[in-house]
Amino acid sequence: MITFLGQGRMGVPMARRLSEAGHKVTTWRRGTGVTVAEAVADADLVITMLSDPDAVREVLTAAVPGLRPGATVVEMSTIGPEAVAELRELLPREVWLVDAPVLGSVGPAADGTLVVLAGGELGEVREVLDVFGTVRACGPLGAGAAMKLAVMSALVPAQVVLAETLAYGEAHGVDRAQLVDVLSRTPLGGLAERVAAPSAETRYALGLAAKDLRLAAWPGAPTVARAREWLQEAESAGLGDRDLTAIARFVALKGKTPRAVPVNVTSIPPTNGYYSHAVRAGDTLYISGQAAFDDDGKVVAPGDMTAQAEFVFQNIARILADQGAGFEDIAFIRTYLTDMDQRLELGAVRTRYLTGTPPASTTVEVSRLFMEGVVLEVDLIVALP
Repeated sequence: MITFLGQGRMGVPMARRLSEAGHKVTTWRRGTGVTVAEAVADADLVITMLSDPDAVREVLTAAVPGLRPGATVVEMSTIGPEAVAELRELLPREVWLVDAPVLGSVGPAADGTLVVLAGGELGEVREVLDVFGTVRACGPLGAGAAMKLAVMSALVPAQVVLAETLAYGEAHGVDRAQLVDVLSRTPLGGLAERVAAPSAETRYALGLAAKDLRLAAWPGAPTVARAREWLQEAESAGLGDRDLTAIARFVALKGKTPRAVPVNVTSIPPTNGYYSHAVRAGDTLYISGQAAFDDDGKVVAPGDMTAQAEFVFQNIARILADQGAGFEDIAFIRTYLTDMDQRLELGAVRTRYLTGTPPASTTVEVSRLFMEGVVLEVDLIVALP
């Protein structure tokens, strides 16, 4: 009996192939109410396909009490040779360990055309691994994990370099289709075409690629380090679950000078057409002076600081929400008052909205504002998340 630990993008089709090949397979994933030890209790073979070394270590630690003497663990995640050595120390000596990470994505996993990079003594396990595709015996325990990272330290940076190539072409007026056509006639051909046409389906997640390069890091590989930095930036920007090919557009956008983009929010009174509610430039939002005007351009609660402050901060809240931000993202706030003696009324409202780390702030008394009866105006600079 086989227990397959991990039912993510790769785990599901791989477990299905084992079942279709006639093997009795039990699957396990988090949140099912079954412990890992219970899931592996009757297994002769345990396969792990998880996200990273920490996940593999956690799951197999929990599995140890249930592992049968003589059972074999086949670790198929990408975790690196050092982590494989740690697993050998973690598992009981009477439990055999093979490392067998794969080359290929979801499609090959479903089709049985993966390349399995195996390290350690395979024995009868090889027959099971054949179900997934072509098995390549790489050497002793850990050799498969090392081979996988060596391959990825070439393939992933190559895609990042191609993303930079496409961005360079775009910035210098090179026709994109012609550039891809020229690249297609070089040894980079197929890879260039893939990077140039980002996949809507996540075949190899950008976040996993970043993790693989973190594992492959070593002092003699500056190109790998630079590619890793690009991927980590893209991951921080929210692209971790996107296909790796999303790096091309990310690199292109990062290379451009930020444009000023007007922001006008329909949930607050409109402007008079001579300015915008806010302007976004890159990751910075500049909010125009907000004052208490209604939809018809009339002053709200003339002379009433408390009412106008409430109105203004409600408008600011709506502008921030429209841009996916909150009051905690305000970097600078500037306040104009017609009467500094009313600052306490203003402060009572302001402190209900600015509850976190205080932003940089300036408060100025002025003799008059835009219209008679307006006693307050507030403008802001916001660091967008």
